[in-house]
Amino acid sequence: MTETQEPDLADVDLVAVLQALADPVRVEIVRQLAGCSAAGLPCGQIELPVTKSTASHHLKVLTSAGLVTSREEGTRKFISLRRAELERHFPGLIELVLSGRRAA
Repeated sequence: MTETQEPDLADVDLVAVLQALADPVRVEIVRQLAGCSAAGLPCGQIELPVTKSTASHHLKVLTSAGLVTSREEGTRKFISLRRAELERHFPGLIELVLSGRRAA
């Protein structure tokens, strides 16, 4: 099993996280990952209205911003939301994104 090298959230700027979440496709990826177990989802099970190459780009942006991590098991790649870590570094952000509400 191999894991990707996502950035340490202590080194990630909130602006970079917000920019990654500014795209509705990436928000949808976060929603789908938030609804699954900590083991994550296989890449092929993330349902998006975009091509595979575009989905791959969106996953790369989320990984670079520290929002998701991935691991490979054999020929399968699993993507997970770094929810607990994100909550520690950016309290309430993921819940706000998932609720679809605007900040007051």
